[in-house]
Amino acid sequence: MHEIASLASGLREIVDYRKSGLSLNHIIGCPLDCAYCVRHFFGNFMMKQPEMLSSDEAAVAALVSHKLFVPHRTPLQIFNRATDPFLPGVRPHTHRVLQLLDAAALTNLVLVITRYKVTSEDMDLLESLSNLRITLLFTYSGLNGTEIEPLPRSITLGSIDLSARKKKRVKTVLYWRPIVPGWNDSEPILDHVLDVSQKTDAIAYTGLFYRAEQKHHFAEIGVSPPFEGTHRRKVLPEDLEAKVLERYRASGIRTPIFRKTSCAVAYAHAIADYNGHFGVRDICDICPQSQLNRCAPVHIAPSAEQFRAMLDAYGYETPFEIEQGHVWTTGLGEEKRYHLQHALGFQVWDREWPHLRGQHGRAPEGYAPLVSIDPAK
Repeated sequence: MHEIASLASGLREIVDYRKSGLSLNHIIGCPLDCAYCVRHFFGNFMMKQPEMLSSDEAAVAALVSHKLFVPHRTPLQIFNRATDPFLPGVRPHTHRVLQLLDAAALTNLVLVITRYKVTSEDMDLLESLSNLRITLLFTYSGLNGTEIEPLPRSITLGSIDLSARKKKRVKTVLYWRPIVPGWNDSEPILDHVLDVSQKTDAIAYTGLFYRAEQKHHFAEIGVSPPFEGTHRRKVLPEDLEAKVLERYRASGIRTPIFRKTSCAVAYAHAIADYNGHFGVRDICDICPQSQLNRCAPVHIAPSAEQFRAMLDAYGYETPFEIEQGHVWTTGLGEEKRYHLQHALGFQVWDREWPHLRGQHGRAPEGYAPLVSIDPAK
């Protein structure tokens, strides 16, 4: 409990809003030692023993009473920031949280992200839920017991295999991350991950969050820095993405591949993307036509009056400009922008962080200088 007392204030907030949904994290700590883990950002990477910040019942109450939670609509994430939901000490709480939400007859999407061991008991529990729309996202990089990612890949492979055999209602996504030059970009590794993906409903691929905290940790453990500079956004160089897509096309694998997590989740559940990525057409140029057909009819720009009414309803303040595919705002912060984005199914951007054509919302590392995007062209 002494570690809990020293937690950064951000970790004490057990509910926060992220791009993939409202996130519940009332257990902190993970022993898996993935060198690139986002827990570096919160200063608790060395906290290896999971500890609870509240009871499951209190945590669920905080989640469903959150001012931005909308029953049946707001996407949810469970234990995705500071632990793994299927660690032995965390598993019972994952079960309990999901049972409590399901018992409330909520039909929200729930994303459960793991790289650890999913058991038959877990799958039975997940399949027993009758209301929640569950997606298991298996974080998988193709690395195998290295200083970058010590967990043997056989553990995650076993979980993927088990879920493929037992799933009926539950949807699964091969969460291919991080893809990093020099780590896991050889053709044998790329082909291996693609082969594994055939046991899932969809693939979502992405690069590495590479910030000062990771750079410092890599130096401490003797890992060569993968990039020259650190960045706010994930890094996935243009040539590496091209290689991934080339191997995907050459493989003949029919599991659909997506650039964004919410796109893969939406495809798996046969719904439109709740983040409204359809407004950025170059993100969608790899999507199957069936998914484009779902997204197109519901991708409708809000009127200025509608957007102003939403700002007023939640007490948000920002100048805004509605363009084709997105709304420009200034200084709202990520939580408020993501909330509006999910409520509208339409992209909400900050003028300080414009999207650039062909860069797909990523860091500029590995791209030629680009100009701000105009989705209409």
